[in-house]
Amino acid sequence: MSAQPRAWQRMLSGRRLDLLDPSPLDVEIADIAHGLARVARWNGQTAGPHVFSVAQHSLLVEAIGGAFEPALGAAGRLELLLHDAPEYVIGDIISPFKAAIGHSYKAVETRLLAAIRLRFGLAPAPSAATQRLIKRADRLSAYYEATRLAGFAEAEAVRVFGKPERVEASLDALLVPWPTAEAQGAFLARFHALAEAGQAAHAS
Repeated sequence: MSAQPRAWQRMLSGRRLDLLDPSPLDVEIADIAHGLARVARWNGQTAGPHVFSVAQHSLLVEAIGGAFEPALGAAGRLELLLHDAPEYVIGDIISPFKAAIGHSYKAVETRLLAAIRLRFGLAPAPSAATQRLIKRADRLSAYYEATRLAGFAEAEAVRVFGKPERVEASLDALLVPWPTAEAQGAFLARFHALAEAGQAAHAS
């Protein structure tokens, strides 16, 4: 009888994460930041000397979501920041390919996200309201990335991502692709700032 295929990945932290049955105990924010800073959005098809990483995209989505909901607390902003966190393991698969793969990809992604959320004190799945906010922010982020970095004309981006909503936030710095170390450091720093703010709010 042949052995079962390996379904875990060794992380630089030393953790061994089971992709099919992930445990929150095997999730480390340093691994997430390291991985997301090295995963390219748009399959790397973006302008500039550096890839536009999922780490930087996550910071952009958090900034947009926070602008949409200025009263959003640290926990809600953390949910925005971590919305694509499973991609530190499974990579950023573009939407057309996700549609072709179907349910099997989504099931793995959902289990990983639940483990990540539990590890950092969040419910296994976001609320319906949070899901809507993430989707709004993610859509606007995709529009900006498409037109600024990925070669889309504005009319084409509107057809694909919808007409962009107005947002009261300065986003230009987040739309210039950063070197890997900068993206990793910024993501990690933002995570720690939000985690500490959330703990302080919970203690008060």
